[in-house]
Amino acid sequence: MELNDLRISIIGAGIGGLTAALALRARGADVRILEQADAIREVGAGIQISPNGLRVLQALGLGDGFRSISVRGQAVSLRNARGGEVLRMDLGDLPEAHSYRFVHRADLVDLLAARARAMGVRVRLLQKAQDVTPGPRPQITLCNGDATCADLVIGADGLHSVLRPVLNGAAQPFFTGQVAWRAVVPNKVGHPAEARVHMGPGRHMVSYPLRGGDMVNLVAVQERSDWAAEGWSHRDDAANLRAAFAGFGGVVPGLLSGVDNPGLWGLFRHPVAQHWQGEGVALLGDAAHPTLPFLAQGANMALEDAWVLADALAGAPDMAQGLAAYQQRRRDRVVKVIDAAGGNAWKYHLRNPLVRGVAHLGLGVVGRLAPGAMLRSFDWLYGHDVTA
Repeated sequence: MELNDLRISIIGAGIGGLTAALALRARGADVRILEQADAIREVGAGIQISPNGLRVLQALGLGDGFRSISVRGQAVSLRNARGGEVLRMDLGDLPEAHSYRFVHRADLVDLLAARARAMGVRVRLLQKAQDVTPGPRPQITLCNGDATCADLVIGADGLHSVLRPVLNGAAQPFFTGQVAWRAVVPNKVGHPAEARVHMGPGRHMVSYPLRGGDMVNLVAVQERSDWAAEGWSHRDDAANLRAAFAGFGGVVPGLLSGVDNPGLWGLFRHPVAQHWQGEGVALLGDAAHPTLPFLAQGANMALEDAWVLADALAGAPDMAQGLAAYQQRRRDRVVKVIDAAGGNAWKYHLRNPLVRGVAHLGLGVVGRLAPGAMLRSFDWLYGHDVTA
């Protein structure tokens, strides 16, 4: 399919929307992004970009720029609540081109936005979408009453997408019984270039460095019956976070002492959208498949989606077949990733001391006897290359 004359409107200037804009623009499409905020900015904190996501950034010509703003991960370390290491998965042997990296979400968005503008992608701010009408010339209705049409509309507008319910009806998420805090703190504990999973009964905390190692990203998850609202804009008293992890040792107390006004949100499980595309419209990233943060793949799946969408359209005889191919190529993989993420939390949260001790002992034995086995178990995920 020839994309040179295709006019594409993307709702949302996050990681998925900006990456899609770059991939489509590189194939000749006329692309504009509609963003509801008054500036391109990204809330949130750190993210992990695994080799499967890094391949997309490299294929878009952003490899060097991305490496300059990210920290190369040397290991993933599972640790007990006392601070002792249970299992270490070495990442240092991964080749530079397929390395595992930590980056502040805002820094990645800035990199993508700068390249998009340089390539001629038009970004319109203060454009909040209210509705999308699929069709031969799909229409976006804005909250200010304006309407605009395109040849293709892409909903990359996240968890509360305006396009998803048009294609799938109202979502029915359920509360997982877990909440998560997030924060970025100064690295006063000498945190190394690794992702550490600090595991305790009914809770765990992930930490890894950002911005040259000067800062540390924290995501702390606790099981509890009372739910918190979904979304990243809610704040909490740092004392509540410190109280939840008061029994943890190692570097955890030092990290938590630097927390001020952390974010707090409830973790909800969403079904993967049944329909990712319709006449002249497509979903991408969290708009199609919100992901729990237990496999660090939310941003990576959005990067993969963006590349495959552009590639499927370019390789199809018409738009309908291209959009159908996009969903066919992506949905099963995303379902597998989300199911794997959803199954991880209980492994970190074992409450029974005997069960926890046996499980940690078993992990330690695996780590000592077959140190590469754990990393090889992720070949299906990290070895996947949508750009091949």
